[in-house]
Amino acid sequence: MKTRNTILLASLAALGCFTLLPGARAVTPPPDGCFPNFTTAEGCDALRSLTIGAGNTGLGWRALFTDSTGNFNTAVGAGALVLNNADSNTAVGAAALLLNTSGTQNTALGAAALVFNSSGNSNTATGFSALMDNTIGGANTAIGWEALTANTIGVNNVALGTLALSSNTSGNNNTAIGNLALDNSVSTSEHVAVGRLAGSGITTVNNNIIIGHHNGVHSRFGQEDNVCYIGNIWGANVDDMNGVARMVFVDPDGRLGTALVPVGGNPGKSFGIQAIPDAANQAMLNMKVQNLRATVAQQQQQIETLTTQLKENTAEIQKANAQLEMDKPAANVVVNKR
Repeated sequence: MKTRNTILLASLAALGCFTLLPGARAVTPPPDGCFPNFTTAEGCDALRSLTIGAGNTGLGWRALFTDSTGNFNTAVGAGALVLNNADSNTAVGAAALLLNTSGTQNTALGAAALVFNSSGNSNTATGFSALMDNTIGGANTAIGWEALTANTIGVNNVALGTLALSSNTSGNNNTAIGNLALDNSVSTSEHVAVGRLAGSGITTVNNNIIIGHHNGVHSRFGQEDNVCYIGNIWGANVDDMNGVARMVFVDPDGRLGTALVPVGGNPGKSFGIQAIPDAANQAMLNMKVQNLRATVAQQQQQIETLTTQLKENTAEIQKANAQLEMDKPAANVVVNKR
């Protein structure tokens, strides 16, 4: 942050050198005032409290009124950034970033955009009341009328469209594109919704991908975690191509793809695919196969060890038998003297 501020100050200093160029002329009539530290102020009490802050522009009634040491802020509109004393904020619109005090690198474009933000950083709000209730949430992007308007502490959300993610307060890492997309989601996270009313009924679940019109209350999809929903597919007719069609498959990495199959044929037979039970049974079957393979490998190792030991024992026995034969006493002949 200090490095970026140094670069900005150097850039402003370079711009100031243009006033010293030969033949430089002032506009006629001259603008009101020429303020120090690259400051521009126009409007009743705009930048009234400024002391050492540099590179600020305040246009409008009490724009940047409290700012004393903050740098590189731009406020255009009545009350814009009125309580700010932080750096690198841009507010365009009446009451935009009105209550911001220490939040940095925020951009608010529209009346009451980010109006309650106090210390949240790196937010972008474009549209009337966009991110209006945000206080400390950071890295949110809201574009559209009242997009993300209820967000207070949620982070890393993206809302594009009228009332997109409008009820979200503390959910994180959501992406909503389309009017009323995910508009009822309050504190759920990790959703991607694309389309008007996409995910509009989702209230209690996480980590869904919704493409197309979908209402979580009246759909069979309902309130489920970790689901991908794509509208306008179920029951939709497709054209066959001279008796050949394309089917959609999912590979083990989760990628979607298509392959040609005969119309009316058996795609499983065509591709050597056998009927697969549901995911839970398949997972259990895979585990059993894995355990069986491990058992077989262990038994094979045991057999090899026993075979080696048997060979060693056989060699020892043969060696012992040979020694016994060598140590065996010679036979005595008994003579009958009668």
